[in-house]
Amino acid sequence: MSADMKVLLVDDHEDNLFAMESILAPLGYPLELATSGDAALKAALHGGIGVAVLDVVMPGVNGLDVARYLSRLTQTRLIPVILVTGRGHDNEIATQALRLGVADYLIKPIDPWALRIKVQYLYRTSALLTGPAPRQRGPRAHPGETAQLPARHRQLRPTETVRIPHQPEDPPR
Repeated sequence: MSADMKVLLVDDHEDNLFAMESILAPLGYPLELATSGDAALKAALHGGIGVAVLDVVMPGVNGLDVARYLSRLTQTRLIPVILVTGRGHDNEIATQALRLGVADYLIKPIDPWALRIKVQYLYRTSALLTGPAPRQRGPRAHPGETAQLPARHRQLRPTETVRIPHQPEDPPR
């Protein structure tokens, strides 16, 4: 993931966009805002999106539609998606979201700390899948957070297996 990867925030209400932008700005990641599903798809197809936070209920192309399109395209299928709704818990929406493979499903009003932590985790995870992680601007890492994951790692192919050597259950006495 290059240093210019953005967090895409999508909501048809500008006050909600402002709130999400205010919540996520301290992370230091570049943010891209969109007020419709069409604009969100254009931004994602243009490239450079590390995480997408999508409102479910929007006129025209809604958040579920955007997530569905993103999951079908090779260039966007690895973008982690967080769906946000103000409708309360809806089993049908939650089931569709699960089937689409979205990373999370949040209900408004959003807990700012929860959103910040989820976006930070997904951004870092996305960085591991797409290349070297960018340097994070903003607050420093937690003092206990010194271990670094390797920028490149070998992934198993679906047909490969990992063999673990047999070890005796109890050593002889």
